[in-house]
Amino acid sequence: MNNGQLADRERALRDDIRLVGRVLGDTIRQQQGEAVFATVERIRQISIAFRREGDAAARRELEATLDSLSHERTIEVVRAFSYFSHLANIAEDQHSIRCMRAQSQGAATPVPGTIEDALVRLRAAGVPRAKLQALFDSILVSPVLTAHPTEVRRKSVLDRENEVANLLAERDRSSLTPAEAGAANTAMSRAILTLWQTSLLRRGQPTVIDEVASGLSYYDHTFLLELPRLYGDLEDGLAASDPGWNNAELPSFIRMGSWIGGDRDGNPFVNAEVLRQAIEMQSKRVVDFYLDELHLLGAELSLDRARVSISAQLQELVGRSPDASPRRAAEPYRQAVVGIYARLVATARAQPAWAVTVRVGFGVSAEASHQRSIP
Repeated sequence: MNNGQLADRERALRDDIRLVGRVLGDTIRQQQGEAVFATVERIRQISIAFRREGDAAARRELEATLDSLSHERTIEVVRAFSYFSHLANIAEDQHSIRCMRAQSQGAATPVPGTIEDALVRLRAAGVPRAKLQALFDSILVSPVLTAHPTEVRRKSVLDRENEVANLLAERDRSSLTPAEAGAANTAMSRAILTLWQTSLLRRGQPTVIDEVASGLSYYDHTFLLELPRLYGDLEDGLAASDPGWNNAELPSFIRMGSWIGGDRDGNPFVNAEVLRQAIEMQSKRVVDFYLDELHLLGAELSLDRARVSISAQLQELVGRSPDASPRRAAEPYRQAVVGIYARLVATARAQPAWAVTVRVGFGVSAEASHQRSIP
């Protein structure tokens, strides 16, 4: 990386921080008034002068300004700097992603730490396929989520912070038209306004079940989406290096774990009922995810029997499907997905506590969804 590229990336980070800071400032001015904004801005300027230059006069002014604040004004100032800190951290996270992507795009060799790099090293070391297969068959990688009683941020706050992160990523990766840029700015202002109007902290002490729900919220954006992608990248990389891997199927050697709601030694509020609820919530989250994925898959796989050949395995799934709609009589993939969907719903509805929501869309009829006698 040359100095010019490094400077461009650092400039992009500063631009992102200025953007979220400006939008936050506009929000404070609009919601709390010019006086509160002026106080926050003055404290910010004095703090910068003191930190950068060690200005003794700036320190005295900062101390005097802070000491003079009323209780109500102190709360608003603390909120302002807390939110700015969160937003700046989001910008820095996006900058790290930006740097990693740039490193991958411009690299002549695989980036260290990636699957591609690991496979190159294995090939260079002459590790045979049989030894790798034996490794995959025997290892177990189990990242374990733990409860954090000090984590008092609410899911509502995390959701809006994710929205801000996605908007920054979109600005960074897309060449927006003026209309699109305007819409993105409006969305950013709306997200930060919602953040400002939302309490950062819970009103009461979170229960164990609150902690379980908070931990599960991370699955939607991380493990449930990324683990299949990781397996796919690994299988593609292995097949590219050795055709013998083309027909091989990797075992499921990554298993997510969680202590949240099940730590009977460390938390006196965890009992048998809490553990049961935690297991039910985790199971429901997985089933809901696969129902949604099947719904999307069924909408995508519109392939016609007259245009494609199908395997014996797919034909078997079609034969076991309860789907009798004439509209899909020539669409074997959709018929198979309907059958899989119905079986999963039947499994879910055998658990009354799950309250699974059935999606009706690409062709999963209510009758098919209620089937319980599917083998």
